[in-house]
Amino acid sequence: MRTFFQRLAAAVLAFGWLSHAASAAQCTAASGDRRVPLLELYTSEGCDSCPPVDRWVSDLPTRGFGVDRLVVLAFHVDYWDYIGWRDPFAHARFSERQRAANARIGSRTIYTPQLMLNGRDFRGRDTARIAEIGRSAPQASIHFAVAPAPAHFDVSGSWSAGEAAARQAQGWLALYENRLANDVRAGENRGKRLQHDFVVRDIVGPLPAGNFTQRFTLDTRWKRNNLGVAAFVQDARTGEALQALALPGCG
Repeated sequence: MRTFFQRLAAAVLAFGWLSHAASAAQCTAASGDRRVPLLELYTSEGCDSCPPVDRWVSDLPTRGFGVDRLVVLAFHVDYWDYIGWRDPFAHARFSERQRAANARIGSRTIYTPQLMLNGRDFRGRDTARIAEIGRSAPQASIHFAVAPAPAHFDVSGSWSAGEAAARQAQGWLALYENRLANDVRAGENRGKRLQHDFVVRDIVGPLPAGNFTQRFTLDTRWKRNNLGVAAFVQDARTGEALQALALPGCG
C-alpha cells in the first residue's frame, strides 16, 4: 500500500505531465474566417536606409497588428554584402525570392528596404490597407502544430484552397526569429546596433495542398523561445496571399 508521500509524489508527477501536455497543445494554430495578410520585408544590415523600416515593422504588434491580424516575414538579402558588411542573417535564396516576386509583378527594380503586402509593392506604409485586406474573406485555410525538440522543430498540418484559387495555390512554411540585435562594425551602418524581428531563418515550399510535415533543424545560436513558425498559401501567378497563419513562442 502506498504511503501518503508516495501518493503525493505521484500526483505531482501527473500534474507536471498534464501541464506539459497542455503547454504542448497550445502550439497549434488554425486560420479563421477572415484573411490575414502577409507582409514581406526585404532588408539588409548593409543598407543605411533599412533600419527605420525595420523598426516600423517591429512596432506593428504595438499598433494592433499582432499575428492574428498580420503575418510579417523579414528576408535579409545578401546583395549588399560586397560594400563592407556581411549581413549574418542574409541568404542568397532570399535575394532570389525578392527577384522572383518583383518579376512576377513586372518590376525590374530591386531595392531595399522593400515591403510587399500580399505580393504587391507596398509603399507609404499605409496600415489602413492592411486592415482592409483583413476584412476580406480568405481563399484558403491552414492549420498546423509545432512539436519542439532540442535540435529541431517538427511541423505538421494541412492546407486547402477554394475551388476558384486551387489551381494556382502553393503552400509555404517559414521559421523566423524575433528580438535579434547585432553590432555592425563596417559598411553604411558602421557603429550602429541594429535590432530585428520576424527574421526568416528558413523557408520551405512550395508545398502541395493537403497534409504536410516538415522538420526545421535548429542552429545552436538561435534563441528557441524567440522562434516562431508561419504558414501561408500564395497564388503562384500573382503572389497574392490567400491566407496566412503564424505561431510564435513554441520554443
